[in-house]
Amino acid sequence: MSNPQIETVSTGADKAKLAAAGVLVVAAVAVFYVLGKQDLWLRVAALLVLLAAAVGTFFVSESGKQLIAFGRDSVKEVKKVVWPTRKEAGQMTLYVFAFVVVMALFLFLTDKTLEWVLYDLILGWKH
Repeated sequence: MSNPQIETVSTGADKAKLAAAGVLVVAAVAVFYVLGKQDLWLRVAALLVLLAAAVGTFFVSESGKQLIAFGRDSVKEVKKVVWPTRKEAGQMTLYVFAFVVVMALFLFLTDKTLEWVLYDLILGWKH
């Protein structure tokens, strides 16, 4: 990340912005139900407008700015990843599949061996 270990102090204005965003979300849901007798398009439009205002208010707060910075840094890091080629991905998939089959056979044989030892040899129960 571009800003390693920077701690920010939350100000009163920042807390007010976050509180306003929360109030706008609650208001959006409330308005949607208060306008219950209106057309659906009007209810949805009011809901979307208030939710957009809440998102906008959140993104101008310090927490929103940190979220945007985190997203940008994440995109930069993903661009640095060296992705496997199609051939390498296919080979690794086959290796994993083969390992799963071998382990399934091992566990099956172990289970049947223990079953035979316990039930047939030790306890003398015949199926």
